[in-house]
Amino acid sequence: MKEEGITRISVNPQSMQQKTLDLIGRRHTVEDVINAFKLARECGFDNINMDLIAGLNGEVLSDFTDTLEKVGELEPDSITVHTLAVKRAARLNAEMDSYADSLSKETCLMTEAAEKFMAEKGYEPYYLYRQKNMSDNLENVGYAKPGKEGLYNVLIMEECHTIAACGPGASSKLVRSDECFGGGFLNEAEDGEYKVRKIERTENVKSVKDYVERTDEMIERKRKLFSDI
Repeated sequence: MKEEGITRISVNPQSMQQKTLDLIGRRHTVEDVINAFKLARECGFDNINMDLIAGLNGEVLSDFTDTLEKVGELEPDSITVHTLAVKRAARLNAEMDSYADSLSKETCLMTEAAEKFMAEKGYEPYYLYRQKNMSDNLENVGYAKPGKEGLYNVLIMEECHTIAACGPGASSKLVRSDECFGGGFLNEAEDGEYKVRKIERTENVKSVKDYVERTDEMIERKRKLFSDI
């Protein structure tokens, strides 16, 4: 990736508690995360993000603060703190009856601890978004060292930038703002007039097996989407 010009990557542990990783079905270990991060640094990446999740099953505040400390020792350039959102297809959702009693009751305290930790370590919040079914009705917040903000994260939240996405389940997006359409979002132009922004999307299949077997089809979908730009 480095040789192909990629400048920003993510090494995402979700948690640095091995018991939690085992419980939620993650196949990596804490040691794997540390090794992957160090390898990325050795390869020359100077803009590495790490994702954490507050409110994971079975964790208490001390577990989350320990995760923060372990991630802080690696000194990533940005850290995104997600609040647990239970997806429809997630194992946690499928087994919700057995998990319900042990879901974290301290999610709000965890996000507050993260905010304090980031400020102490020189990270600043630069984007925020919410999802359905989030624990304690909270949000996801991206923190970054000055100059290391992920511009993509801002642009995708604002729905103002065309994106060509690769990989299973990825969604490509074409944003049109140079013409008026019957639907979309209103943009105020410099002259005070309004133009409608229309967004068109095409998605890749989610199954890795299907993606590999139908790569040509996925490419053709993008060619059609971007054919007139």
